[in-house]
Amino acid sequence: MEAMSINNSANINKTIYLIRHGETDFNKKGIIQGSGINSDLNETGRTQAELFYQRYQTIKFECVYTSLLKRTHQSVASFIQKHPHKAIAELNEINWGIMEGVEQTPERVAHFESIVKQWQSGELDTAVADGETPLEMFERQKLGLAKIMAQTEEEKILICMHGRAMRSFLCLLTNTPLQEMEKWRHSNLCLYVLKFNGTCFDVIEHNQTAHLLG
Repeated sequence: MEAMSINNSANINKTIYLIRHGETDFNKKGIIQGSGINSDLNETGRTQAELFYQRYQTIKFECVYTSLLKRTHQSVASFIQKHPHKAIAELNEINWGIMEGVEQTPERVAHFESIVKQWQSGELDTAVADGETPLEMFERQKLGLAKIMAQTEEEKILICMHGRAMRSFLCLLTNTPLQEMEKWRHSNLCLYVLKFNGTCFDVIEHNQTAHLLG
């Protein structure tokens, strides 16, 4: 996979606040959502969103980016009221194919775990039936990152996206091999803070959740 390449990178000063969306009922029940399930935040998710806003509302973001899925919009709704907002498809969750929206069974869990193990072993062109491969997701994320980095006037931005997509995106931002994406831990409304170093991004905050303690 090609490393991140940014033209005129020496002139770019960019810090990304990267969060996963708040909890949905699908999260609560352990059901895979993917890009095909356009779910709402539940009460816990709305509380998480409010706690995040209360902690970080004083930061002046030049732009707030989300996926096209409403659970990301709802997670940063208070920020969107104050800052420019761009929803881009490149930040959507991976398409989990036949696994989306179905109750988990031992057989489905075992299949999910086997797919993830294949990805970890470098079989990144493997997908769940009717789903998207990690390589396909990674390639579209490259296009999304290029759009974001082209906005050089946006020095501090907030991005809200999804669990699996977030793991892939963190690999892209940090030039980490995609098969190592499991290293990036996350939970609903967790925060990563990353700063561009002229070549790629350094991680300043890892999976921060202190704001959820109130």
